Amino acid sequence: MQNVEFTTGQIHPVEIFKESWELIKDQYWLVFGITLVGLLIGGAVPIILIGPMICGVFLIMFRVIDRQPIGFEHLFKGFDFIWKSLPVSLLITLPVILLIFVIYIPIIGMAVAGQRMNESELMGFLVGTFVFEFVVIFAMVCFHTLLMFSFPLIADRRLSAMEAVKLSARAVWANLSGIAGLFGIGMIVVFIGYLMFCIGVYLTIPLILMSQALAYRKVFPRLAPFYQDHTAPNAYQDLS
Repeated sequence: MQNVEFTTGQIHPVEIFKESWELIKDQYWLVFGITLVGLLIGGAVPIILIGPMICGVFLIMFRVIDRQPIGFEHLFKGFDFIWKSLPVSLLITLPVILLIFVIYIPIIGMAVAGQRMNESELMGFLVGTFVFEFVVIFAMVCFHTLLMFSFPLIADRRLSAMEAVKLSARAVWANLSGIAGLFGIGMIVVFIGYLMFCIGVYLTIPLILMSQALAYRKVFPRLAPFYQDHTAPNAYQDLS
C-alpha cells in the first residue's frame, strides 16, 4: 500500500456541518443538480455506475472546498475510476441484497407455515426474526461506515480498491467518535428533511455529502492543487 497517512481528532461534527453549509449555500442549486444527476445515473445500473458517479460527486465537493469552479463535466470525470471503484461498489451493494433476503425470508416462512403455528410459536418466531434482522442491519451499517472514505480515496489519492478499503477502515476506526457524531447529526438533518413533506430529504443530500467530503479532507488533507488538469500528485507527504 502507498504510504498515505491520516490525521486523528480533526472531525468536529457540528463545525463540519456549519462549514459545509457555508461552502455550498451560494451555489446550492448547482451542487444539488449535479449531485442529483450523479445519483440518478448511478442508480440506473448500481453495481457498475454508482462507483464512478460517487467518485465524480466527491471530485465536485473537493472543488467546492478548494473554491474551484464546478460543472457537470467534473462529475463525469468519475468514469476515470469505473474499474477501480467496481470492487467497492460490490462490497456496498451485495450486503444490501443480502439484507433484502433476510427481511423477506421470514415473511415467506410465515406464509408457508400458515395456521400450523400457535400464538406462542408465532410470537417467538417474530421476536427471533426481529433480533436477527437488527443484528444484520447493525453489522451492515458498521461495515458500510468503515468504507466511508473508500470512494474519496480512489478519486483523490488514486488508490486501488483494496488499498482504499483498508485505509478507509483504519482512518474511520481511528476517528470513530467524530464519525459517529457526524452520522448522528446527519440523521437529524435527514429527519428534518422528512418533516418537510418528505421531499425535503432530497434537499439534504448535498449537505450530507459535503459534510462527508469535508470530514475526509480533515482526515486526509489536500496534497496539491491538481484538480484543474486532473493529474495525480507525484509524491505523498507524511501527515502526523
